[in-house]
Amino acid sequence: MVKTNAMRILEKAGILFDTKEYEVDENDLSGEHLAKELGLPCEQVFKTLVARGEKNGIMVFCIPVNEELDLKKASVLTKDKKIEMVHVKELLGLTGYIRGGCSPIGMKKKYPTYVDETIILFDEVYVSAGIRGAQLIMKPEDLVSFVEAKTADLVK
Repeated sequence: MVKTNAMRILEKAGILFDTKEYEVDENDLSGEHLAKELGLPCEQVFKTLVARGEKNGIMVFCIPVNEELDLKKASVLTKDKKIEMVHVKELLGLTGYIRGGCSPIGMKKKYPTYVDETIILFDEVYVSAGIRGAQLIMKPEDLVSFVEAKTADLVK
């Protein structure tokens, strides 16, 4: 497996994690497909979404792959009047990652990060390792603490 920047950052910080590779289907980059490939419940696999608020700028949301970000809840949480998802064309420039391989760990800049509160229901969760085809497996509390995330109800 290729060692990603996210993996190097976690190793340097002494955070324990494991990895899992999967076959990438360029025609289906959905998180649901990924969870099925790994034989996991969708609720245990978290996708990383990047949004822009008119007041607070860029922010990151991690939610289960089978869920949809509730922009109204996000607005209330961040005290931002309006939040919208960034266009996929902006993702690489803002984060250093591409669609289907966006990790909450190791982005180009440190953005405010929010994780859905259901993350605490699992002993371990899966998030992108920073490339398509690889997932990080880690304790939810380690992920939340490392990215300095706030947990909240984020989904519809």
